[in-house]
Amino acid sequence: MTEGFAMTTTTSRSILKRGVLIAGAATLGIGLAAGIADGALKLDHRAFAQPIQLSGVQTQLPSFADIVEKVKPAVVSVRVKTQTVAATDEDGQGSLDDLPPGLRRFFRQDGQDGPRQDGPRQGRPQPRQGMAQGSGFFVSQDGYVVTNNHVVENAVEVQLVTDDGKTLEAKVVGTDPRTDLALLKVKDGGNFQYVQLASAKPRIGDWVLAVGNPFGLGGTVTAGIVSAQGRDIGSGPYDDYLQIDAPVNRGNSGGPTFNQQGQVIGVNTAIFSPSGGSVGIAFAIPSATVEQVVDALKKDGSVARGFIGVQIQPVTSEVADAIGLKEARGALVASAEQNGPAAKAGVRRGDTIVAVNGEQVKDARDLSRRIAKFAPGTKTSLTVWRDGKERQLSFEVGRQPAA
Repeated sequence: MTEGFAMTTTTSRSILKRGVLIAGAATLGIGLAAGIADGALKLDHRAFAQPIQLSGVQTQLPSFADIVEKVKPAVVSVRVKTQTVAATDEDGQGSLDDLPPGLRRFFRQDGQDGPRQDGPRQGRPQPRQGMAQGSGFFVSQDGYVVTNNHVVENAVEVQLVTDDGKTLEAKVVGTDPRTDLALLKVKDGGNFQYVQLASAKPRIGDWVLAVGNPFGLGGTVTAGIVSAQGRDIGSGPYDDYLQIDAPVNRGNSGGPTFNQQGQVIGVNTAIFSPSGGSVGIAFAIPSATVEQVVDALKKDGSVARGFIGVQIQPVTSEVADAIGLKEARGALVASAEQNGPAAKAGVRRGDTIVAVNGEQVKDARDLSRRIAKFAPGTKTSLTVWRDGKERQLSFEVGRQPAA
C-alpha cells in the first residue's frame, strides 16, 4: 500500500491496545460559542435544533434512523482464524538439512557445544496462526456475503456474527486480490435479510451511511458524504475508489456504505491515516465493480479478465507535444509482450493507444479497466496513434494471467 494508507481490518491485539475514549467531543462544535458565559461552559441545546437557512429555504438535518433500521440486520461482523507458513524457524536461521553433517555444528541454533539435536520442529517452516476481524454484508437471501479479500486472506476458519448476536460458520467461495473483494457463503444456509447493490453512481456531496465492525465494536453506524470519485491510492491496477468522509476505522473493512435509499454504493476498504484511526478520508470500492466481481466469483470462484499484453505509461503534456497529439490522452506503449495479444494485432513500442472500440481512452489506468472488462476471446478494435496519425487494429482479447 502507498505510505499513509491502511487497510481497515483489525485484530484482537489492536483492540486491546486501542482505547475507545477518542469519540466523545466531536459534536461540540455547533452552538459552542453561545454557551460560554461567566467562565463556565454551557451548551445551548436550542442551537442544535435550529433549521439551516439556505437561500430562504429551511432545511432540517437528515435522520438516518429509518435507513439504519432497514439495513443494519444485513451487516455482519467477520471473524477469521488465519494460518500462514513461516519461511524459517523462530530464530530465523532456516533449515540445516541441506548442510553436510560435519558443518552443521558450526551453524548450531541452540547456542550449546556438541552436536546439534535435530528435532521435528527445528529447521522446518512452522505454521503461524492469527486472528483477524472485519465486516461484511448479505447480498442474497440464501447466505452469500461480500467482504474484502484482505479480511479473509489465509483463512482456515470464518465465522459471521449477525446483528442479533448469532454466530454462523461460513466458507470462502472465491477471492479477487486485484480488487480486494471476496465472496463468502453461510455453510448451513438459511433465510437472511440482505441488501441490494446500487445501480446508479452516487454524486459528490451525497449523504452516505457506513455500517461495520470497527475495533470489534459490531453494529457501528457512521454518516458522512461522498467526498470524491475515481481515486487511485496505488493498491492495484483497477483503483477507482469512492472517497467518503463517514468515519471508517480498522475493522470496517468489507463493510457497506449505503445511500439514502438503503442501497450499497461501495465496500469500505482502506483509509488514509497517519495515526491509524479515522481522519475523515476513507475509500470504498464502487458498487459497479462489486457487482461484476461478485457475479464472477459466484459462478466460477474466480474472475477472468481481459489481457492486452503491453507495458503502458501515462501520456504527459510533453509526450503529447513530442508525438503530435493535440492533448494529453491515451496510454503510451512502453513495450509489447512478444507473441502477446497486442503484438499479434500489430501494436508496437512507441504507439499510443487512444481508443478501444471507438471509445476514447482517457489515460493508462482507463485503458487497463476497459480491457479488463472484456471476456477473454472477445473481438474488438484498438485505435493507435503512430507517426502523426491514427491507425485501426483488429484485436482479440487475451486472458489475464493469475495474480
